[in-house]
Amino acid sequence: MATRMNPSPHIVFLDRGTLPVAVRAPALPLQWREHESTLPELVVERLEYAEVAISNKVPLMATELAQLPRLRLIAVAATGANNVDLDYCREHGIAVCNVSGYSTDSVAEHAFALLLALRRQVHSYHADIAAGAWQRSAHFALLSHPLNDLHGSTLGIFGYGHIGQAVARIAAAFGMRVLVAEHKNAPVIRAGRVPFEQMLEQADAVTLHCPLTPQTRNLIAGPELRSMKSTAILLNLARGGVVDEAALAQALREKWIAGAGVDVLTNEPPRAGNPLLEMVGPNCIVTPHVAWASQQSLMRLAEEIVLNIEAFYRNEPRNRIV
Repeated sequence: MATRMNPSPHIVFLDRGTLPVAVRAPALPLQWREHESTLPELVVERLEYAEVAISNKVPLMATELAQLPRLRLIAVAATGANNVDLDYCREHGIAVCNVSGYSTDSVAEHAFALLLALRRQVHSYHADIAAGAWQRSAHFALLSHPLNDLHGSTLGIFGYGHIGQAVARIAAAFGMRVLVAEHKNAPVIRAGRVPFEQMLEQADAVTLHCPLTPQTRNLIAGPELRSMKSTAILLNLARGGVVDEAALAQALREKWIAGAGVDVLTNEPPRAGNPLLEMVGPNCIVTPHVAWASQQSLMRLAEEIVLNIEAFYRNEPRNRIV
């Protein structure tokens, strides 16, 4: 009987469809395989001969990893690695790397795209023109909705990493006053920051750029929304769970605040619906988790993934988190 030869080791991209730009194969003697997406029940089968797994959102937990003795590296095609069991990887010698900083400018600019659209009533004026209101106007300018400048207004930022700092720089260029919030319920306020509650009360717009942790889950809920100005705007470009979405929908419906711009929801895609989808309109803009995905960011991400893998095989700890 002929003996089955073991295939050469593979690099397997489990959810290639999350990165819609060209990705070059690493300069390594490994086979490259990619899948548009991967259901959890197919992970072990697809990684059977893999030394390297690339995953953006496909979960790689202990149950799957225990069945993959060949696996040496998990290259996370994102910054967050909450889809990987990092403790298991540490205990069993599986390296994990991620890509950070690639989308800083993209997310920061998207925050201002949402903020400007809301403050300048872009949706409402577009709808008016589509309905013929300007065409029927008695005057040269149609002034049916109040406009507000960013200049001179106050922006509150929660989450002051690379993205939060980029947002602050853009805000300064617009002539905004910036308040950087301390952690909620913090006993000590660091230099250059203000208490969380003060930020909410004083800001004309609040933008969130923090990870989702037990401490930040439902960071913004009913009490926080009620403490904001009735003219304020809330932006969430962090993670859906940072905001109590039902409370935010109520706040918009009952006009506790003036508007919201959201790029993330608790469950994505929202197949079972979401309270905020029912509020989409002039004072509520929802985009489908695309703030990070400018063409420039996507190309940086694609190249960083490959550079991380090549560095691993040179024994260089590039972007290693495990």
